[in-house]
Amino acid sequence: MSPSSRRALDAPEGELVVLSRALVEHATEVSRTSPRRRIILPFHKAEAETLHRMLNVIQPDSYVRPHRHLEPPKSEAWVVLRGAVAFFTFEEDGRVRDCLALEAGGEHFGVDLAPGIFHGLVALAPDTVIYEVKNGPYAPANDKSFAPWAPAEGTPEAASYLARLSEEFRRRHP
Repeated sequence: MSPSSRRALDAPEGELVVLSRALVEHATEVSRTSPRRRIILPFHKAEAETLHRMLNVIQPDSYVRPHRHLEPPKSEAWVVLRGAVAFFTFEEDGRVRDCLALEAGGEHFGVDLAPGIFHGLVALAPDTVIYEVKNGPYAPANDKSFAPWAPAEGTPEAASYLARLSEEFRRRHP
């Protein structure tokens, strides 16, 4: 599978991984050519590990479908290392609960989220880099519960929903 068609890159080898500009730039280049316009660079070596650490590099036109981690419950934390995101939490019916501006080096630069809360984000700047930590293990069948009120990734409705989220952010953060 070519790097541009993958959801995640291979984890760097070794017991000690130095987070470097070169590592970030490689992931950023891949995110720019990815059909999803984002890529994950994991640091955990296996999906079965109980703690997952990764870089999530995302472009502004990437649609991250709102989801939650409920079964099993998983906490998550993000720190924006470069760029900025609009971070959303949602009520069960899809109404926006929280709409936060998170920016590298800004007053608000990350979040720590309890399990079971619907959430999503929109990159506000090209080449946004997020350091993400989440409970493992990863099992594609139950890692995420997608919001039933949010369109599936890759559908025509996804682009308009992404635009509505961006507009909601601009409304709340003029």
